[in-house]
Amino acid sequence: MGLHNKSTSEFRVLAKWFIMPENNGKIGTEIAPVGAREISISEFFEKNRHLLGYDNGIKALLIIVKEGVDNALDATEETRILPDVYVKVEELEKEKYKIIIKDNGPGIKKNQIPKIFGTLLYGSKFHRLRQSRGQQGLGISCAVLYSQLTTGEPTEVVSSTGDGKTHRYKLKIDVKKNQPMILEDNVIEGKDWHGLQMTFICEGTYREHKQSVLEYIKQTAISNPYANIIFDAPTGRFEFKRGVDKLPKEPKEIKPHLYGVEVGILHRMLKDTKARSLGGFLTSEFSRIGKTVAKELLKKAEIVDDKGEPFMMISPRKLTDSQVVSLVRAVKETKLMRPPTDCLSPLGMELIEEGMKKELNPEFVTAVTRPPAVYRGWPFQIEVGIAYAGSIDEPKFMRFANRVPLLYQSGSCAITKSISKTDWKRYGIQSEKMPTDPMAIFVHMASVWVPFTSESKEAIASYSIIIKEIKLALQEAARKLSIYLSGIRKAQYQAERKSIFERYAHETAVAISELTGRNADEIEADINELVKKNIKIMELSEQAKERIEKRTKTSIDEVSGKQEENAEPEEGEGESEEEKGD
Repeated sequence: MGLHNKSTSEFRVLAKWFIMPENNGKIGTEIAPVGAREISISEFFEKNRHLLGYDNGIKALLIIVKEGVDNALDATEETRILPDVYVKVEELEKEKYKIIIKDNGPGIKKNQIPKIFGTLLYGSKFHRLRQSRGQQGLGISCAVLYSQLTTGEPTEVVSSTGDGKTHRYKLKIDVKKNQPMILEDNVIEGKDWHGLQMTFICEGTYREHKQSVLEYIKQTAISNPYANIIFDAPTGRFEFKRGVDKLPKEPKEIKPHLYGVEVGILHRMLKDTKARSLGGFLTSEFSRIGKTVAKELLKKAEIVDDKGEPFMMISPRKLTDSQVVSLVRAVKETKLMRPPTDCLSPLGMELIEEGMKKELNPEFVTAVTRPPAVYRGWPFQIEVGIAYAGSIDEPKFMRFANRVPLLYQSGSCAITKSISKTDWKRYGIQSEKMPTDPMAIFVHMASVWVPFTSESKEAIASYSIIIKEIKLALQEAARKLSIYLSGIRKAQYQAERKSIFERYAHETAVAISELTGRNADEIEADINELVKKNIKIMELSEQAKERIEKRTKTSIDEVSGKQEENAEPEEGEGESEEEKGD
């Protein structure tokens, strides 16, 4: 900062540092950081709201609705309640809207309400390794921050846990302290319900297009077919009724995997652990690490006792920085068991198909759920659905992470890259990099930690293992669609041929009758029987040909998948394309 911008008092402070008595009035070499102070996370995002996706009015409305609906679905699923979600976006004046989001979840306890809505980075999901929509504890509190920043209005929160008491708060965020400012705190007795209602008043712009609030809710209804959602928009009411009465399986919490632990994280865990020995630390704090593997790791890291044996009994806090680095290096050189996958909750083929049928009304639909895989020690699972024709009149590509629609930054997303890298023409689907036929492609990544490219959570990072899994799922679903399409085309071809034969059968029979003297009706019956036999033979021949082509396609896809897998680094060393570029 230039000196010409400083006040007189600041110049005096600077002068004390520049001219120091102990240097006999000579110019000093250190300058005090005048005005320097610690800033809170709330202050940072107040000035950098674009990092959270609040780039413009359209996205602002979308993000607030998204955060509220995501939290509602997470809360209801965790308590095994079939979700009923109500959303209202009301225009108060030009570019000023009231947003109401209400659910039938378990509600929030009174003492937690101000912290959850009034403190950035406050939440229960950041340190918990299980699949959920939220991760960082930023979403809903940043919606409060954006509302008060753009309109100065507080956020209203009404909650009940079903105990007959309803707690109503009006609050803002103290930006400098990153703490809630409670403006109103009321208790209403006697109302018997459970759930949460949030009301935001903010600046924004409402539009209905491919990246709007309405499109987000439509896609949410597809990826959550067990939810009942009502949306009162400025243009009218939209109802997305529940398609199934079955929730996905509940994910379990797991311990971290050593492949996903870096030097700094491991160093902190060693200092914070309650384990008394290094061996106990490794076997109790990480998944799939037993005593045998722990000894192997310590031996490779050269953490040994006087006898040269793995030093299992050393205190974790006594490890030096160089030993921690050696231990992480040993992890990368050791083949470890993959982490457990019961922390994941995929939708499953049935729910994907039901969701797409319910909202898209297609002529054909199919779904694929891949076996779990691992990137950098984090388990993940890819699911794909393809719906064709029916009410679909143009290509539609839907991206999801933990059942949440991703509407922006599609070009930076691993899902889009995987779709464009798939050879769709091989499956009889017209394409120009991306398919151009009337079809909807649904791709879902379920993981305990989705590698988003930014804090706004709009695109998935392009790890090669993730792209490989998406491509394999797309290929499997495309093969099923290819069989359906070839069946339709074959039926059309056979119907056309049969129609031609039948059209001229009578004339041919009459002509033969005049030449041979046989009854024309008998001859026509023989011709029709002969046509049926020949068509049946041709059908059997084409079916055999299709089986050979199907096996060939499957073999090619499997070989391609194995080649990609062989080209992969070890799970602990996987890098995204962005990281490689850096």
